[in-house]
Amino acid sequence: MAAKGPGLYTDIGKKARDLLFKDYNSDQKFTVSTYSPTGVAITSSGTKKGELFVGDVNTQLKNKNYTADIKVDTESNLFTTITVTEPAPGVKAIISCKVPDPASGKVELQYLHDYAGISGNIGLKANPVVNLSGVFGTNALAFGGDISYDTKLRELTKSNVGVSFIKDDLLGALTLNEKGDVLNASYYHVINPVTNTAVGVDMGHRFSTRENNFTLGVQHALDPLTTLKGRITNSAKASALIQHEWRPKSLITISTELDTKAIEKSAKVGLSLVLKP
Repeated sequence: MAAKGPGLYTDIGKKARDLLFKDYNSDQKFTVSTYSPTGVAITSSGTKKGELFVGDVNTQLKNKNYTADIKVDTESNLFTTITVTEPAPGVKAIISCKVPDPASGKVELQYLHDYAGISGNIGLKANPVVNLSGVFGTNALAFGGDISYDTKLRELTKSNVGVSFIKDDLLGALTLNEKGDVLNASYYHVINPVTNTAVGVDMGHRFSTRENNFTLGVQHALDPLTTLKGRITNSAKASALIQHEWRPKSLITISTELDTKAIEKSAKVGLSLVLKP
């Protein structure tokens, strides 16, 4: 959650999701960033997925409260995002598009207040999809909803509601997604803030199929620069990672996943390297 106010709808349950899913990787990925004296940031990244290699180059330019991101990928697609921070108090405007697909253009507005967080976006094309989300409350207790309306089909394509609460070192969230078909509950608890030791749980139930799933995870900092994480799912897949900040903002992460129901199969191993000056 945001430090001040309830944040945006995407912040509901984010702490648990980050502990359980962030930085786990089964591919080989590297990211290199450089900065020019004029403040231009250039980030190159590449990912090897089996025999397939994909990559992109992102250039970021900042001027006061304006930020422009221009990214080109290996398929020659051009992604452009312009962000304007606080054209009015608490407001952020984001304009994005993909070339050569003019129909991919989108405008998003975000508004953060001590007791509310509102976000909306609309596609820049005929008969666009309109998305609107809002959270109301405080950083201790908040309620919100997230909907999408397709103006071409004239129907709601997404309808989610959620609630989050924080009590000391415990964060909980409950969401009802996919038009009421999926109920998700998440829990995040800081056991020892000195060693950044925490546990997280995410549980889900699909009413239409009566399926249940859960993911249980834990994290612990061996020292200020090294973090261990582990998780296990209801399908008996166990994962672990170690992440080390070998220089400021430069990280190396090694992760692995093992299907305990098929021990004879090799474990998946992923490597991520982030280099920043």
